[in-house]
Amino acid sequence: MRFALKGLWTLAISIASVAVFAQEQIIPVTTAENSMVLKVDQQKNLSILYYGRKLGNNNEYGLIPQAYKQTSDYTEVADAAYTASGSRNLLEPAITVTHADGNNSLDLRYVQHEQKDLGNGVSQLSILLKDPVYNFQVTLFYKSYFKQDVIEQWAVIRHAEKSNVLLHKYASANLHIKAKSFWLTQYHGDWAKEMQPETSKLTHGIKTLDSKLGTRANLFQPSVFMVSLDKPSTEDEGTVLYGALEYSGNFKTDLELDYQNNLRIISGINNYASAYTLKPNEDFVTPGFLYTLSHEGKGSASRRLQDWARNYKVLDGKKDRLTLLNNWEATYFDFDENKLKELIKDTRKLGVDLFLLDDGWFANKYPRNGDVAGLGDWAPNKKKLPNGIGTLVKEAANNQVKFGIWIEPEMVNPKSELYEQHPDWVIKQPLRAEHYFRNQLVLDLSNPKVQDFVFKVVDDLFAKNGELAYIKWDCNAVIYNAHSAYLKNQSHFYIEYMRGLYNVLKRIRSKYPTVPMMLCSGGGGRVDYGALEYFTEFWPSDNTDPLERIFMQWEYSYFYPAIASANHVTDWGKQPIKFRTDVAMMGKLGFDIVVNHLSEKDLQYCQDAIKQYNSFKDIVWFGQQYRLANPAEGDIASMAYINEEKSKGVIFNYLVNNRYGSGSIYPVRLKGLDRAAKYRITEICLYPGSKTSIDESKSYSGEFLMTIGFNPVLNAQRTSVVLMIEKI
Repeated sequence: MRFALKGLWTLAISIASVAVFAQEQIIPVTTAENSMVLKVDQQKNLSILYYGRKLGNNNEYGLIPQAYKQTSDYTEVADAAYTASGSRNLLEPAITVTHADGNNSLDLRYVQHEQKDLGNGVSQLSILLKDPVYNFQVTLFYKSYFKQDVIEQWAVIRHAEKSNVLLHKYASANLHIKAKSFWLTQYHGDWAKEMQPETSKLTHGIKTLDSKLGTRANLFQPSVFMVSLDKPSTEDEGTVLYGALEYSGNFKTDLELDYQNNLRIISGINNYASAYTLKPNEDFVTPGFLYTLSHEGKGSASRRLQDWARNYKVLDGKKDRLTLLNNWEATYFDFDENKLKELIKDTRKLGVDLFLLDDGWFANKYPRNGDVAGLGDWAPNKKKLPNGIGTLVKEAANNQVKFGIWIEPEMVNPKSELYEQHPDWVIKQPLRAEHYFRNQLVLDLSNPKVQDFVFKVVDDLFAKNGELAYIKWDCNAVIYNAHSAYLKNQSHFYIEYMRGLYNVLKRIRSKYPTVPMMLCSGGGGRVDYGALEYFTEFWPSDNTDPLERIFMQWEYSYFYPAIASANHVTDWGKQPIKFRTDVAMMGKLGFDIVVNHLSEKDLQYCQDAIKQYNSFKDIVWFGQQYRLANPAEGDIASMAYINEEKSKGVIFNYLVNNRYGSGSIYPVRLKGLDRAAKYRITEICLYPGSKTSIDESKSYSGEFLMTIGFNPVLNAQRTSVVLMIEKI
C-alpha cells in the first residue's frame, strides 16, 4: 500500500510540473482525488481554471473553459486566484490597498512559482504576484496533503514603496468554483447552544460568515462551513467542500454567487476596524485557510479532515490522552484543602488518570469565591489552600494519579490587585464606562509586558509544582470598548492581540512541549485549527446534558477528530449514568461528578466503563468515524468507529426521542466494513445486573451489515447501547 501511495505521489509531482497550452501556463495543485488547477494567461493574470475531481490526462485541463457557455467575464479577472481591487475587478476583492502615494488601485500579475516536496505526501506551491506599476507583491502559498485531499492556503503581503502602504483587506484565500447550484451549511449558537446547523441554497449576492468579538470569536458564528455542489450532500453522496479558517480572532468569509452563477469564496481575518499600516519590507502573513473536497458525501470529507488533523495539526494528535475527574460541579468555588484531598482519593477510586482543580483556587486580597473578584491574581488562596498547590500535587502522586489545574490568564476582574496595579494593561476605552462580560475584562496581549505576565502565570505553576501534568486554559470574555493603551495605531489592535496570544502559546509550547492542555472558551467559543496547534483537546460546550451533547458532538465531528473532543460525565440532564457515560466515551472521556454521591451500582458501572473504554479508546481516537443514524432525523442516533484494518469497531446507539413507542424500529446500516468478512457483534458497557437484548451467537457478513443492517434494540428500557463488532 505504501508503494502504491508513493507511486501516486510521484505521479502527482510529475503532473505538478508546468504544462504549456497556447502560450498559457497550467499549474495544478494535485491531491489523491482532486486538482486545484491554476492558469497563467498571456497577460500574466493568475486565475483558477478548475477545482474538482482530478483528470487522468493533464493536457485536458486546458479544454475546460470551452465546455462552459456562460455570460462573458467583462473584467477578465472574475476567476482570479487572488482578486485585487481598484483596477478591473467588479466583484468582492481578496485584497484592497492604498499605496504610499494615495492611489487605491492594485493589479497583481504572475512572476514565478516554486514547488517543494516536503515529504510524506505533502507539497508546497508558492506563487509570486507583483503589481507592474507599484513595488508591491503578494506570494500565495498552497500546501497540499496528497492522501487526505486537504489544501491549506495563505498569503504573504509585502512592498518596497517609499513609505507605508495601508491594507484595507487581506484575505487568506480566494476560491472560484463552478456548479449548477450551491448549498451552504453554516453554524450558529450561543453559550450552551454551540454548533447549531443551518442549510440553505446560496442566492446571488454575498453571504457573509463573520465575527467581531475579538476573543471567543466562535461564540455566535463558528468559522467552519460546508458547501454542497449541485444538490445538498448526504452522508455518503454528493460533492461537498469543507472550509475552515485557522484563526482564533475576528474572521470573515464571503460567499459570493456572481453574475456568471459561479461561487467565489474569500476567507481571512475580518478587516472590521482593522486597516493595517504596512511598513516597507515588512511581511504581513495571513492565517491559513484549509479546505477539502469530497465526491462521496460529508462522511468521506470528515474522515479525511480528521485524519489530516490528527497527523498534522492537533497537538500530539496521534498520542495518548488522560482521563480526568474535575471538581467544578462537585464544589464550584466552595472548597478547601481537605475537601480537595478527598476528591483526589475519589479520583483513584473512580479509576481515572488525573484530578483537575478548576476555578477558585487563587487570589487573597480579593478572594476568588465567585466570578466577581480575584481573576488576575494567581497566588494560591491561603485560606483555602494554606500549603499551596504543591501539597495537592503530592497528594495526587500518593494516590497514583496526576494533577492538573484551571487558569484564565487572558482575563482580569476589576476587583483584583492586578487591575489596581496595572490599569493600563486592560483593554478599555479611556473615556467610556467599562462594560463587563461575566464580570471581567480582557488583558491587552498586544502589550509585550502583558504577554510576559501571561507566560509567567503558566511558567510559575510549573516552576513551583514540577509534577503538574495538565492545564485547562479558559477564555470567558469577549472584547468590549476595544482600545490598547500600548498601541499607537488602534487599527492594529485586533490583529496585534491575536499575534500576542499566539506568541505566548508558542513560548509555552517551546518550554513545555508535551503537557496536555484543554482549549476552553466558556465552552466552544475558541474551537479552531489556529489554536489547536497548541492544545491537545477542546471543550465543545459548557452544556453537558448528554442528549444535547449527542447533537453537538455529531456536528463537531464533521470538522474535528474524536481525540480532540473533551467529553465529561456530569449531573446535567435526566438520563441515567450509563447514558451519560456512553455519550462521553465518543471522544476524550472525563468526569465532573461527586463520586461519593454515586450509588453502588452507578459507581461500579463507571469503574467498569473506564476499563472497557481503555480497551477500545484507540479505535475511537484513531479509527474511521461513521455517522449511521442522524439524531436530527429520527428517534435514534448511531455513531460507529472502525479501525483501519476493518477488523474491529465500536458502535454507540442512543434513543433521542422519549415519545411513546419510540425506538430502533428499523435496523441501522453499518459502514466501513469488509463486505466479504464475517463479523460478530456483542454488547459491552452493560449496567450491573442487566442483560443484553441482542443475540450474540449469530455472525453476519459485512455485506449483510452494510446492506440490511443491525438492530441495537433501542427502546424506553434500553436508551443507550454500546456494541463491539469484531471480525471472526
